[in-house]
Amino acid sequence: MKEKHNYTYMVLCRDGSLYTGWTTDIDKRIEAHNSGKGAKYTRNRGPVELRYLEESGTKEEAMQKEAAYKKLTRKQKDALILSKKNLLQ
Repeated sequence: MKEKHNYTYMVLCRDGSLYTGWTTDIDKRIEAHNSGKGAKYTRNRGPVELRYLEESGTKEEAMQKEAAYKKLTRKQKDALILSKKNLLQ
C-alpha cells in the first residue's frame, strides 16, 4: 500500500493573493485549483503557482498548520515561504 503524505501548502493566485490549504497529493491538488475544481477561493483567481510546501506526519497536523497559517499576515506568510520549512527551497 502506498504511504500517504500530508502537506500544507500555499499557492500564489493570479491576483497576487495567497491561498493556503492541505492535501495528500500536491500535484493533483494544484491541477484541481488550475482547472477550476479546487477551492471556491481559487476558482476565479487561477492559474495558481505553488509557492510553499511543508510535509506533516498526520492529516490532523497538516490541518492544524493550515488553520494557523491562514491567520498569518501577508508579511509573515512571505517569510514562511522563504524559510527552511519550505520543501521548495
